[in-house]
Amino acid sequence: MTHHAHWDIEGGAQLRGTVHVRGGKNSAPKHVVAALLTEEPCILSNVPRVGDVAWALDVCEALGSEVQWLDDHTVRLHTPRLSTSELASVYGGSSRLPVLLLGPLLARTGEARVPHGGGCQIGSRPVDYHVHGLRKLGVELMMTDGQLAAQTRRLRGGVYDLPYPSVGATETLLLAAVLAEGTTVLRGVALEPEVIELVRLLHQMGALIRFDGDRTLRVQGVRRLRGYTFRCVPDRNECASWACAAIATDGDVIVKGADQFALLALLDRLREMGGDYEILQDGMRFFRGEDKLRGISVDTHYHPGFMSDWQPLLAAALTQAHGQSIIHETVYEDRFRYTEGLRDMGAAISVRAECLGAETCRFHNANAPHSCVISGPTALRAGRLTMPDLRGGFAYAMAAMLADGTSRLYGIEHIARGYAEFLEKAGELGVRIAQGTLPDAADTPLRLARKA
Repeated sequence: MTHHAHWDIEGGAQLRGTVHVRGGKNSAPKHVVAALLTEEPCILSNVPRVGDVAWALDVCEALGSEVQWLDDHTVRLHTPRLSTSELASVYGGSSRLPVLLLGPLLARTGEARVPHGGGCQIGSRPVDYHVHGLRKLGVELMMTDGQLAAQTRRLRGGVYDLPYPSVGATETLLLAAVLAEGTTVLRGVALEPEVIELVRLLHQMGALIRFDGDRTLRVQGVRRLRGYTFRCVPDRNECASWACAAIATDGDVIVKGADQFALLALLDRLREMGGDYEILQDGMRFFRGEDKLRGISVDTHYHPGFMSDWQPLLAAALTQAHGQSIIHETVYEDRFRYTEGLRDMGAAISVRAECLGAETCRFHNANAPHSCVISGPTALRAGRLTMPDLRGGFAYAMAAMLADGTSRLYGIEHIARGYAEFLEKAGELGVRIAQGTLPDAADTPLRLARKA
């Protein structure tokens, strides 16, 4: 008999208290992979205990790294030699990270074979830019049986213009270029804080990287890299998640680790809709600035624009706003799957194929569902839902906090990929939440724990 882990969340809580945010789910795994570039020991601190980090550490061990936890959030990696340049297919199902391994493996062995990645299903998310860029660095690549096979006699510098500022492609090419022979010029790169953080780490290892004009990185390859001692920057997406939840529930939450600069595009929107915030020495406080939330219009964009990862969180909050709200998604062509669950809970939300934002985007002729309209406020009702992806999963958890009654959420493994200790943090903020694992046929409600 199949068993499914789930959460039972009772609605009606106003989130209050303090939450501590660890390193970024979108950056820490890349720092782990970067340790494969050197034969020297590396120490990474403020590491989040999330699924994507566990994946990266398992992969490094499979490739020959020695991995040792020094404390709950500090890990030491040492890879004096790689035991293999081939990663088994089992590591490809739930992560989009395998392609990042190509640079370190090619630099140290001249060959690599990695599975095609998975990750959240929120669009096509191809690896074309990674592949085309690596070919400019002298790499021969081919796709066979769901795996990327690559080889090179020597990584060499090249010039590549990214058709779109992809974060993943920028990071993949940086990890390859730092040990390539000669100079690599990457134009049209992503400049998200996570990319800048990776550049900082590579600098500490001895890489020669400089910003050269608008969205251009110039990398002078070096013969070897040193080990690092590096502290992960707190996860801006988790900070944004708790900020939206606090304002949606009319709560008052201090988010330790929240950084004003990393959240600028979100902060403007939160104030525009009636939320507010206070900047503290070691974080930020989020609360309602007005009695009623109001509808707003948002276009997602690459940094420094409004991050695509934030729109499901904002959508859940906007179900409680007065008037009409519009979200125009310009980064991923299919990121509104989560809206079906919100509709099931009573949200007045519809998805459109046309561009409803401030300007036309690259999906305007793609017949892709990339705009949504939300009318509110609506009283949400409890439901039984399966989380579709990581951020959509948090949006469902927010909706459950807002709903009348107790909701049961399945697919909580999505949350485990990117939110460390979600159950404990939510409980400490006053959410009545409990986890259970029941057979398919069982549907017994759980007793919920209340914050003491």
